[in-house]
Amino acid sequence: MFARIRHIADRKGSNRVMVRLRALLRSNEFYLIPLALVIGTLTGAIVTLMAEIAQIAHMVIYGIPVDVRLSAHARVSPWAALSAPALGGLALGIMEWWRRRLKISNAVDPIEANALRGGNLSMRDSMVVSSQTLISNGCGASVGLEAGYTQIGSGIASLFGKFFNLRRNDLRLIVGCGAAAAIAAAFGAPITGAFYACELIVGVYSVGSAAPILAASLAGALTAQWLGGAPYSIEIPKVSAVGVEQYLALIGLALITSGVGIAVMRSSSMFERLFVWLPVWLRPVIGGLIVGSFAIVTPQVLAAGHGAMVLDLFHDMTIGLIAIIIALKVTACLISLASGFRGGLFFASLFVGSLIGKFFAAVLLLISPEFVIDPLVAMLTGMATLGVAIVGGPLTMSFLVLEMTRNVDVTAVVLAGCIVTSICVRFMFGHSFSTWRLHLRGETIRSANDVGWLRNLTVERLMRSDVGKVPSTTTIAAVRSEFALGSRPGIVIVNNADEYVGLVLLPDLFSSDLDTIADDIQVIELARLTEIVLIPEMNVKSAMAVFDEAEAEMLAVVDSTDSRKVVGFLTETFARRRYVEEIDKATRGVLGALS
Repeated sequence: MFARIRHIADRKGSNRVMVRLRALLRSNEFYLIPLALVIGTLTGAIVTLMAEIAQIAHMVIYGIPVDVRLSAHARVSPWAALSAPALGGLALGIMEWWRRRLKISNAVDPIEANALRGGNLSMRDSMVVSSQTLISNGCGASVGLEAGYTQIGSGIASLFGKFFNLRRNDLRLIVGCGAAAAIAAAFGAPITGAFYACELIVGVYSVGSAAPILAASLAGALTAQWLGGAPYSIEIPKVSAVGVEQYLALIGLALITSGVGIAVMRSSSMFERLFVWLPVWLRPVIGGLIVGSFAIVTPQVLAAGHGAMVLDLFHDMTIGLIAIIIALKVTACLISLASGFRGGLFFASLFVGSLIGKFFAAVLLLISPEFVIDPLVAMLTGMATLGVAIVGGPLTMSFLVLEMTRNVDVTAVVLAGCIVTSICVRFMFGHSFSTWRLHLRGETIRSANDVGWLRNLTVERLMRSDVGKVPSTTTIAAVRSEFALGSRPGIVIVNNADEYVGLVLLPDLFSSDLDTIADDIQVIELARLTEIVLIPEMNVKSAMAVFDEAEAEMLAVVDSTDSRKVVGFLTETFARRRYVEEIDKATRGVLGALS
């Protein structure tokens, strides 16, 4: 009996502690910093573990030495190159076939979660995506692990955030912390990780978010370093200074990589159409065989390409060989993703961009021997600018170069190139690779900026259902006797089938000009906006556009586009007030103020 009482008391005590802890986390962003440190440490450890598992898989499958990256190996066994990606693809194909059979929805990535779902991520889906990414990279498909890193890091963060019942803005921030820690741990670059979260996951540079995101990023990078080193870390030796005359040439390189990035993203849908006619379980098998055949030509197409990039940075290569590797790597990446392999293009874009920079410097030297650009500077510029074109985040890529080189002069020209690329891609295309793939699925988001609140704020939530309806044959006098002036903004007129035919505002109905004829004139004669209505699924922004176009103070809400049955009404004043309130709340969240 006493043991039971003690157990109940302990439970009540722990519940009180949890309530107080949740209240602290919700009261100020400062208290999110310890949580961010925990998330960063866990993410850093998991990133290191995933990288080690992938490296062990490469060693076992392809027989490479323990200290050599797969893409940097001189050659691989043709049998392993063909069979490993095909068998890995078969496993992924069966998983996808099973998902569709059970009608399980697609997993949500961190960008979509923060843009549309207020930071809500499924931990189960995150683990599935991360394991699929690990299988894809481990078997040699031409994809990186960074998508799996950010997915699991963001999934852990979202799990913690939901456990502590964080508010919407704080949950989005914590998801950004998980992604920041993942990238920081992968590259050993905490500033890069922090800006990656701000630019691509949270969507804004927020005063209130700076400390938690940087804390998570530092924790992730230090944890990975303590456990053996960042898997994508690249050490760049001293780079020569960049003269003013070289800026224009490197800006030209930025424009070239912009075009390449847009072409790659545009081509992704074309490559996907090549596999549509195949059974879903067979698509990654065929994709794996194609990638494997490329690997027989050069192993540099395999996996993310980290080893190949380090190798190519410091080796002389012919122009023809560089062009062949670029073409094969880009094609292998697109085939891998189109056929059903999981992974990211973050590091692949860095690798291909560095080769484009090397190619550019070699061609420029061939054309004008007196105008020499340091190939290493060109490679760094190409790496960062193609990363901006495909992944996004000009500051993310610029700080990655800074943390690699510790050279401010080189970072300055890289930043200029990144800004040019960002403007060019935004103007000519408008998407990064992640948001472009969402666009192909029917989503319209262009960044991780929070638009979920806008989609949730629908006409159905805003409208009033106590609509006043009268038949079209009712006289003005009869309507006046039924509805007092000021009781509502207006009334809806319906026909014999109870379908909408127009509305009339009560001030118009009670106009003194109608007093002498009110008994003789039917209310239908005053009907306005006979064809302009709202439907419940519209969001408030779309509704505001209808109000502005119709110059209306009130609009009826009908059941659907195919039905004229009235289900409510909405006034322009109330819709605008709620819209401004939500914008104000979102703005205060961006500035770091309490919501």
